[in-house]
Formats: sequence, C-alpha cells, structure tokens
Amino acid sequence: MSKYADKLIDYINTHPDFIQPESRKNEMMNNFLLPGLQDLCVSRTSFKWGIPVDFDPKHVVYVWLDALTNYITGIGYDCDGESTEQFNKLWPADLHLIGKDIIRFHTIYWPIFLMSLDLPLPKQVFGHPWLLQGDGKMSKSKGNVIYADELVDFFGVDAVRYFVLHEMPFENDGVITWELMVERLNSELANTLGNLVNRTISMSNKYFGGVVENKGVTEPVDDDLKNFILSVPAKVNEKMDKLRVADAMTEVFTIFKRCNKYIDETMPWALAKEEEKKDRLATVLYNLVEGICIGATLLKSFMPETTERILAQLNAQDRELEDLKTFGLYPSGSKVTEKPEILFARLDLKEVMAKVAELHPPKAEEPAKEENEDVIDIEAKPEITFEDFGKLQFQVGKIIKCEEVKKSKKLLCSQVQIGSQVRQIVSGIKAHYSAEEMVGKRVMVVTNLKPAKLAGVLSEGMILCAEDADGNLSLMVPEKEMPAGAEIC
Repeated sequence: MSKYADKLIDYINTHPDFIQPESRKNEMMNNFLLPGLQDLCVSRTSFKWGIPVDFDPKHVVYVWLDALTNYITGIGYDCDGESTEQFNKLWPADLHLIGKDIIRFHTIYWPIFLMSLDLPLPKQVFGHPWLLQGDGKMSKSKGNVIYADELVDFFGVDAVRYFVLHEMPFENDGVITWELMVERLNSELANTLGNLVNRTISMSNKYFGGVVENKGVTEPVDDDLKNFILSVPAKVNEKMDKLRVADAMTEVFTIFKRCNKYIDETMPWALAKEEEKKDRLATVLYNLVEGICIGATLLKSFMPETTERILAQLNAQDRELEDLKTFGLYPSGSKVTEKPEILFARLDLKEVMAKVAELHPPKAEEPAKEENEDVIDIEAKPEITFEDFGKLQFQVGKIIKCEEVKKSKKLLCSQVQIGSQVRQIVSGIKAHYSAEEMVGKRVMVVTNLKPAKLAGVLSEGMILCAEDADGNLSLMVPEKEMPAGAEIC
C-alpha cells in the first residue's frame, strides 16, 4: 500500500469532495496517510473461514480485500479485460454511502486496490455518523438497544423514517430516545403536518362541501406564501446534492409551517362570517391545498406512505420535481375527502414509557454484581506465543516535557526520559490529559515500536493507557516510583 500512498494523497488533495464530510477526510489524512501508510497483509492465519490462499493452506484472504472487490465483480468486472456492459456503464460509482466506522477501508484500502487495477475510483465516499442511544452507544450488554420493529409498532414506519433521518446530522452523531421520538411525533408530525392537513380538509368541507376552487381573489399575503413555497424545492435539491438529508427535510417542513402561519394571517373562520368574502375564503383554501400538495411531493423521498395518504385525501395527483416550479397546478373544482383521517395521532409519553417498561423489564441483578461493577469484557485477540510476546520491550518512562500538537484535536507530544535517552512520543490523549499535567508523570512505554509520524510529528514509542466502556482513558503508571528506564516484565 505504501507504493500508492503519495498517489492517493495527491488524489484526495485534488478531489476535495472525494471524502465527505471533511472531518472524515482530515481523519484519514492526519491519522493514516500523512504519518506514513503501512503495508497491509492480505491474508490471515488466525481464523479458518474465508477464501483459501492457493499457495499456503494455512492462510485465508483478509476479509476486506474480497469484500470490497464485490463492488465491481458484482456488476461484471473481469480482470482479463472481458468486463460486462453493465460494469462499463455503472462504474465508477457516483457515491459510496457507508458508516463512519468503515471509512478507512473505503477511502484508503479500496482506492489503492482500484489504483493497482488501473480502475477509476468512486466519485465520492460519504461516511455517515451514528445514531446513539441517549446514554451512549447501543449495546446488548448495557440493555439499551432500541429495535426498529418496536419503534414501527409504536409510531409507524414513516414516523421512524422521519426521526432517523432528521436526527442524524450531516457530520455529528445523532441521539435517539423514546422520549425524543414522542416529542418529535407530537410537535412536528402531529401538530405541524397532520393538523395542517386535517384543518384544511375540514374547512373545505365545512364551508364549500369539500370543493376546492381558485376564485382568484388575492391579496399581498398570497404572493408572499407562493414565493416562499416555490423557493423551497431548489433549497431541498441543494441540500440533497450535498448529502445534507436532515437539512433537506427541515426545508420541506418550512412549507407546512408557512401554511400554518398563512392560516393565522388570513383567518378563514373570520372570512366565513361575511358572505361577500366567500370567494376570498375559497382562494385561501385553494392556496393551502396547493401548498400542501407541493410540500407532500417533496416529502415523498423521505415519507412515501405519508405523501400517498395526503394526496389521496386531497384527491390530488403526484407531481414531478419540474412541476414544483409552478404554483396553481391543483385542478380547481376538485373535491377533497369527506372524512379526513388523522395522519399522526398524538401520544402520551407516560403511556409509551409504561409500555416500553413492559417490553423491556429491568434485568434481574446478578448475585455478584457489586463485586463486578468495575469489570469490563473485551473481544479477545488471537493467541500469541511467548516468543511473540518476548519481541516487545516495555520500560518505565518519565515525561520531562509535553506540548500540544498543532492542527490536531487529539494529540499530545511528550519528551520521555527512558534511561539515558530522551524519546519523543505522540499520543492521542489530549481529550483526557492536558500537556501541563503530563509533565513529571512516570508512565509505561513500548520502546521498540517502529517510529512513525502522526500528524507530521515523529513518534518513537507508545505510552500505554487503559480504556473503559465509555471511552475514558487512564495512563498505566507503576505502583511505586520506579526509575526511568526500568524494564517492565
């Protein structure tokens, strides 16, 4: 892989949109590429499942090598030059949409595999963030997993679609809780959208027997409404082009909020009291129906079932995006449904939480729980021999100087005295220790690690830390004040 490192760095620099969001690009450049890319072994002996290596029965192909190549072999790539028409048409991919935890495999390993095959790289790789439980990453051991099928049972498919897409920002992790789901459903789906559709249909039935007509009796407030609604599709397209899905949904809902404001501005109930303002009332209701139709059309990509239900109640046809440049395509004289259905019913938080408690009762405490509160289980790594372990050298080091690494949010650079030598060691512990408090500490160090550059700074070893389940780090320090250089055995 080191053979292609400079070429990949140059490609990323000349294609600034290749890795999105930018924070993922910076992470790959600063943590892997710029410090010096290490070669990757493409086979393993630590497990048996996998594709056997034909020249050594003890080895199987490293999973990410064969997994990534499925992107091209699945559409007909042939290394002997006999690729299918489908491959020639579909590759390179416009976008790889992946989780942020596998961004390294898709933006370093995969591009290098393609470069070695002399194939074009995908046009863009987007590493989306995680959706976390309110108290951290979901884990079966914590008992805090929220299951999609249970959310659908409580809220419906489209409400879950809305929440998951809306609460996952472009770059940062989102948060999901039962309480937040209920809040969003009640305030945005039931009130902002559902109530708007219901009120509009109910007023159309009450005042005109369900017939919606554009009488052309306009006022300046109508132009303001139309101009606002017609400006939204372009904003939604712009957000989607940049993969800002949550922001695109927010733009769609500005249409429904503007329509609700329009009701307050025009006060249809007051217009209905004066016979001479009947045509004005009809125009207001027509504008509301047309605005809802445009908003529902934009909503279709995110909440298809809801769009279908809205248009069916309005007796309206689905539209193409090109149609959204025109206000007034709803056929005047059409009749809405006589009995509007509730799109989203408001939920009582206490009732929801009570049902959740029934589904997931607190786990019975284990007899030895108190003794095991400070215990954490981690995934075991493959066994090694004593000879393998003997290759590592651990020594006590004393930190005599420490400073922050410029242009890095995570790294500290320490000058560590080990015997008569002073070594420079870069560590990703800035979030847990300040440079000032590091000075004077005696720490455990791996001293025969091959030097490498991190964020462009040479590191000549590794300071050992322990990490708990919440990601908190603690330096491994000798119980007694051992001399700098003492061997750890």
